[in-house]
Amino acid sequence: MLAGAVGDALGAPIEFDSIEGIRQRYGPQGLQDYVPSYTGTGEITDDTQMTLFTLEGLLRAHAGQRRGTAIDLTMVMQHAYQRWHHTQGTPWERCGGVFAQQSAEPDGWLITNRGLFHRRAPGGTCLASLRAFVNTGSPTTPDKRINDSKGCGGVMRAAPVAFWSEDPAEIFDIAVRSAALTHGHPSGFLSAGVLAVIVSELLEGTALPDAITVAREHLLRWDDHQEQLDILDKAVELSPHRPDPETIAAQLGGGWVGEEALAIGVCAALCADTMADGLLMAVNHSGDSDSTGAICGNILGAAWGIDAVPAEWLAQLELREVIERLSLDAVVEFGPKPLHDSAWYARYPDW
Repeated sequence: MLAGAVGDALGAPIEFDSIEGIRQRYGPQGLQDYVPSYTGTGEITDDTQMTLFTLEGLLRAHAGQRRGTAIDLTMVMQHAYQRWHHTQGTPWERCGGVFAQQSAEPDGWLITNRGLFHRRAPGGTCLASLRAFVNTGSPTTPDKRINDSKGCGGVMRAAPVAFWSEDPAEIFDIAVRSAALTHGHPSGFLSAGVLAVIVSELLEGTALPDAITVAREHLLRWDDHQEQLDILDKAVELSPHRPDPETIAAQLGGGWVGEEALAIGVCAALCADTMADGLLMAVNHSGDSDSTGAICGNILGAAWGIDAVPAEWLAQLELREVIERLSLDAVVEFGPKPLHDSAWYARYPDW
């Protein structure tokens, strides 16, 4: 979670820049450190915001199941994203939909952190999809799609699903369904499944190439997987050659759509000698640098742990304490000794 947020923060200032423009501003090697983005340095974007709400939704669902509540995980995740929608400047009564009918204000601990209430270029597809839910009250699925978007807004928030289960097929399915709440193209939601399984395997100690193989095997079980499969294989094929930004653009695209963002993040992670090396490769290209940086960070963070993240980047990271607190709470909730006290359940209520 922290490494993903660092990648997000590194890429944020150059998200819409060409590699030529990046080199002109920062030198022939491109960006090498945090630079000011919105109001300061080390600031996260909607990518990390939505990733946090994804993890909170999973925590709430899991805690609810332990209490014996009948949980509809899809609805819990929908509720999580409606809460994020509220942080983007929309009153709860207008963005909560059926959940606002149940509660006058959004609940739980995460929403109390005012540092999340910043608009950091939120994805138009995500916002439009969440507005549509307010009108319908019905979540969309891979079989009942809300649109034909394959933007990277589904995959960039999917890594926390790795916590949910030890079963990669279940992880793939949940990540797909979570992404399909806003993105209806197969490459928009299958990319989320691939990332979540890769992260899950890495957390279990699997080497990255083998983790990719496991995720690939599960991808093959889904319809309409060919586009995602082809570019994933291309990313693996390119990685021994350490492609430059021009080759990334030509072979893997700009990362604006799900399959491209995942491919760039995977390729950079496979090439990485260090965390900094991988993250800087992931953001220095012509495209969606914050999302590709976040995905690469999710992968390398799961593989190498927090000690691999440069301390100076962590020290400046916006909302580091919130990210760390939520992540450590996930370790407790999904671990062998989850808490049962009233304070815990107030922090993570059922829905």
